Amino acid sequence: MTVERSGTGVVRVLVVDDHPVVRSGLVGMLAVEPDLEVVGEAGDGVEAVRLAAELGPDVVLMDLRMPALDGVGATAQIVGTGPRVLVLTTYDTDADILRAVEAGATGYLLKDTPRDALVRGIRAAAQGQTVLAPTVATRLVGSVRASADRLTPREAQVLALVAEGCSNAEVGRRLFIAEATVKTHLLRAFAKLGVDDRTAAVTEARRRGWLV
Repeated sequence: MTVERSGTGVVRVLVVDDHPVVRSGLVGMLAVEPDLEVVGEAGDGVEAVRLAAELGPDVVLMDLRMPALDGVGATAQIVGTGPRVLVLTTYDTDADILRAVEAGATGYLLKDTPRDALVRGIRAAAQGQTVLAPTVATRLVGSVRASADRLTPREAQVLALVAEGCSNAEVGRRLFIAEATVKTHLLRAFAKLGVDDRTAAVTEARRRGWLV
């Protein structure tokens, strides 16, 4: 069930964070704003999805790392049902940012965002505007520029098997490709990652969020 939203100009906000103290702080911070109304709180992604459907908020202020269902999973389920999702997290890695944006988040702010900037961000998100912390915007632009240098699906498969400890011959058997082809994929991956050996390639790919 989707609740009809108010046309009064008040932005209805659902606060989602697995830390009760953080939720309380956010609720108290937003309560003093006459045009913002906190309509609910959730401690994990599953509860966030349920309350978003029941309460019909305009904006879901979403943490990323939570039990049961993380913020990215919850965002993917909420987006398209009405509410805008504004991520508020302590994490600003390329992988976290891209996962949230790909899931449909309207914005991505960090928990050290000044109060006034957070309030402005919520208002902007309610209007469908993209809201990004300056450092996040910089990382996102850099990531887009570097997209041509990302690993291909096959290169990622090869590197994932290398990370499991497989030799080139074993990788070839697992993927049904020649050992020479495995070496070619590895060399291309090395070039993209700026490394010259298997261990460094795995480490760097994980650091960039390209390999789990």
